[in-house]
Amino acid sequence: MPIPADNKKPVRQSAKENALNQIQQWIIDGTLLPGEKLNDSKLAEALGVSRTPVRESLQFLEVQGFVEMYPGKATQVTEIEREAIKDLLPPLAALQSLSAELATRHVTQEQLSQLENINERFAKAIYSHNGYAALKVDEEFHQLIVDITKNTYIQGIAESLQAHVRRHFFHNSITLTEQSIEEHKAIITAMKNGNKDKAAAIMKENWLRTLQDFD
Repeated sequence: MPIPADNKKPVRQSAKENALNQIQQWIIDGTLLPGEKLNDSKLAEALGVSRTPVRESLQFLEVQGFVEMYPGKATQVTEIEREAIKDLLPPLAALQSLSAELATRHVTQEQLSQLENINERFAKAIYSHNGYAALKVDEEFHQLIVDITKNTYIQGIAESLQAHVRRHFFHNSITLTEQSIEEHKAIITAMKNGNKDKAAAIMKENWLRTLQDFD
């Protein structure tokens, strides 16, 4: 089970948070491959923690659908089915659309400026053909809109779904396009104008278009 020797441990996190975030990231980016059996002792050693937070993290990751645990036998990374993206994106698109609608009602000028700055960085990543950077900045853009809603239920569900989307981007070579730059701009403009319905509609299209490109 290959674990990067130069792994840097996050600071100001509990052992469980550290273990959970890192193991999830290794699953998402393919360091831990689909179907790979996980050894909690080796994971604990690599992360510099005891086996308890690793086991707790694996239990949580099973609930999220990232690992499968077979008591007394093995724990392994779940397989990733290419077609599953068709089930994953529609609910996330609906949730992100609702976020845009709610955020439009009380977004501040400072937050609009933040969104514009993020989209500029997103454009640079797209034009430089840096797919991973573009994905991370795109997440930042959408996360800010979700955060503006101040709705903890939306935040929790969106975070879980987004993690699975990220995994599909890595394993299925899904790429973001220049069209997303313009859609982001249109979302910002709609929010500026207080047009919540238009912001919601463009946001939904922004996510569902990925399915069209995926086919």
